[in-house]
Amino acid sequence: MKQLRGIQWLLLGLLSGSIALHLSLVSHSQNTDLMGSSILFWLAIAALVFKKRSNLNLNSDVFSIGLGAFFVLLVLIKSKFLIGNDIFLRLSPFISTLGISLIASGIHRLKQYWRELALLAFFTIPPGLVSLLIDLSPLTAKFAVFVLWCLGFDVSRQGLLIHLPKGSIEVYAGCSGMAIILQLLGLALIYLLLCRTRFRQKVWVVAIALSLAFTINGLRVALMAVLVALSNQSAFEYWHVGNGSLIFSTIAVLSFGTFCNFLIPQSDEP
Repeated sequence: MKQLRGIQWLLLGLLSGSIALHLSLVSHSQNTDLMGSSILFWLAIAALVFKKRSNLNLNSDVFSIGLGAFFVLLVLIKSKFLIGNDIFLRLSPFISTLGISLIASGIHRLKQYWRELALLAFFTIPPGLVSLLIDLSPLTAKFAVFVLWCLGFDVSRQGLLIHLPKGSIEVYAGCSGMAIILQLLGLALIYLLLCRTRFRQKVWVVAIALSLAFTINGLRVALMAVLVALSNQSAFEYWHVGNGSLIFSTIAVLSFGTFCNFLIPQSDEP
């Protein structure tokens, strides 16, 4: 019993250290979007592990322990040389958690941690890569023009260019909203893994995540077009790359959370 408790404390220390190391690296990268997502995903991982802590089979083997230790050490060593590397910051949580899982239960019992590994596998997806494969810029530009037209602005569109009488903006792939879409899809995945839902509810959760992310980003693009037309460069920079961009992200997260809490009946976790 004491030996099992000692193993549990060792694994808890490894997981806590991995979380602390990753969040420290993210904070040094000054990527506020990634920091928010990292905290949410790590909280979900901790909640999943805590709920099933008494049912985990902590029985590994020498090969699995060696392989797991290699993964954990690999992340630790690479952390000294890849500070600020976005790909590494997204990939390292999966590698370190996979290593800890191997140390804890062995390669044949990894299915115990499929939810945690699935979450962190999704976390590895970089928005920039997805934007290269799925370009939502034309659709975002059309939606922003529609919003401005509904509000009574004299607006027109030429491809990705949104024209107002006193200024124009171009909707690049980085402004298409892929980052916020992946953020809300990640939240949807967390919710579906933590809570028991019927198939129809799963569809609604994903659909609402996509719709909210696209709509709120489209409103942000419309606002930036108005600011350019007003020649307010400082306000444009604030809402484009400054802290103002985080406000829209926060609104999206809170709106999605409200939907999950009040519009979908809660039930026991899976």
